[in-house]
Amino acid sequence: MPGVTVFDKHVNEYEQWFVKNPHAYISELHAVRELLPPGGKGFEIGAGTGRFAAPLGIAMGIEPSPAMAELAGKRGIEVVKAVAEKLPFKDNEFDFALMVTTICFLDDLDLAFGEVRRVLKPGGSFIIGFVDKNSPLGKFYQSRQGKSVFYKDATFYSVDDILSHLKKAAFADAAFRQTIFRPLGEIEDAEPVKEGYGEGSFVVVRGVKKP
Repeated sequence: MPGVTVFDKHVNEYEQWFVKNPHAYISELHAVRELLPPGGKGFEIGAGTGRFAAPLGIAMGIEPSPAMAELAGKRGIEVVKAVAEKLPFKDNEFDFALMVTTICFLDDLDLAFGEVRRVLKPGGSFIIGFVDKNSPLGKFYQSRQGKSVFYKDATFYSVDDILSHLKKAAFADAAFRQTIFRPLGEIEDAEPVKEGYGEGSFVVVRGVKKP
């Protein structure tokens, strides 16, 4: 994962995004929540500072950045220092895995998706929240990529890209939610959450592990 030291150095700046964009943050939480299983044992990949795991009731996560992990711990998350490409868990251990705005920082999607499949139980869910590269916000982030301390080395993906990698890792029964329909600066209340994709900048995809 590129830029771990970047997240260590700029953890406060990372946190400020949620403070400055509370309605967008809440909208993303709502979209993710709609595709989370109602129960079971789960964990978050790239838990960051716990901004998603904590309010969603996910008790465990992996995170390579010590500074981010420290804040997540203060939010009640049990954090294991690890990366998506080498999950420190047993086979068939979890009912679901969540990954939010982390996928663009992975070194190897196929390896990571294979690891997620390995640790999920049969029928387990893999939920991915990300900014669609073809959306207005995705295009905005890409246009400023060289100026961003976080996205400088990121790789952005389209929904079709994610679906291709999910299929390759033998995940099926894809479900979608989308939100963030306005520019961040114009969002003054929670955005709606809709099924499908192609309109909202923030997309959540859920795939199910098949035998």
